[in-house]
Amino acid sequence: MGLLEKIADIELEISRTQKNKATNHHLCLLRAKLCRYRSQLFGDDKKAGSSSVGGNEGFDVTKSGDARVAMIGFPSVGKSSLLSTITKTESEVAEYAFTTLTCIAGVVEYKDAKIQLLDMPGIIQGAAQGKGRGKQVISAARTSDLVLMMLESEKADRQKELLTYELESVGIRINKRPPDVNVKMKKTGGVHFTTTVENTNGVDEELVKKLCQLYKIHNADILAREDCTADELIDVLEGNRKYVRCLFVCNKIDTISLDDVDKIAHEPHHVVISIKMKFGLDHLLEKIWEYLDFIRLFTKPRGRRPDFNEPVIVRNGCTVEDICHRIHRDFAAKFKYALVWGTSAKHQPQRVGLTHALHDEDVVQLNAAK
Repeated sequence: MGLLEKIADIELEISRTQKNKATNHHLCLLRAKLCRYRSQLFGDDKKAGSSSVGGNEGFDVTKSGDARVAMIGFPSVGKSSLLSTITKTESEVAEYAFTTLTCIAGVVEYKDAKIQLLDMPGIIQGAAQGKGRGKQVISAARTSDLVLMMLESEKADRQKELLTYELESVGIRINKRPPDVNVKMKKTGGVHFTTTVENTNGVDEELVKKLCQLYKIHNADILAREDCTADELIDVLEGNRKYVRCLFVCNKIDTISLDDVDKIAHEPHHVVISIKMKFGLDHLLEKIWEYLDFIRLFTKPRGRRPDFNEPVIVRNGCTVEDICHRIHRDFAAKFKYALVWGTSAKHQPQRVGLTHALHDEDVVQLNAAK
């Protein structure tokens, strides 16, 4: 029996099994087996972080710029039109489905950042099982810093549900954080599960031991610091989940009422646009910047004015050491101290070390030992 048949059998058994306390452990084990089969079907997703998207299964597009943003969606939702509108790259646009047959990369230049935007073929239902070019599209999403889920406003809820399911099926968790669960492997002693909070989701030591047995983990201390679910525990044991931020971009708002537009616009992580009417594109770019969590830093050579024309684009929470590595991989070893002007400094300037966290629009002067 092939992997697809095994996956189909387990999905059928899950759908037929009544959900109650008596069947909770059985259903959890079935979901764990389903996750393992899906991981095998997709190959070793842990290797999907290479410069080419998804290794041999992905599109051959080298990662470039300050960040990578992947557009996913069903055919004819406006991905190619958006790429052609906000970048200098032309992507073929037509009124029929599957106009885009491969991955097309463009560059969005915004607030001095260069953001690589990927226009990929439309997803169809069953993409997680490899239908269409689903494997390549989803592999690209795994290597991206942000996902734009392109939706048609009239069908937004249904399309979002289907696409989220496809991503969840292959271990991509959108707008979620990793569970606060620590697994410490050991040589002997068996499996022990402890939690610092009351668990209300049916995760007990018996279930944890059964799941560990399925994953061939025989000796480990597992500590949960939150009220996690069985699915979240499975994610931790799988160890190859990708947690990525996602913006739900609802296009073609000119086809729905103003009340519906207002309702969608106020939902979390949603942006409403009309590429045809050139509406909402500036707001979309601002949200992309926000979700990538970028800040701009300015370097200052000794005895000269800061270079405000070429800021260094980094993620929020960046330290002086990160800036040293951006300049040269050996610079941190020669680092002596840095002078910082800006909101992260207690006084202007402040002499700081490698661990100092920088804020947006800080000015940094690095000094190395001679």
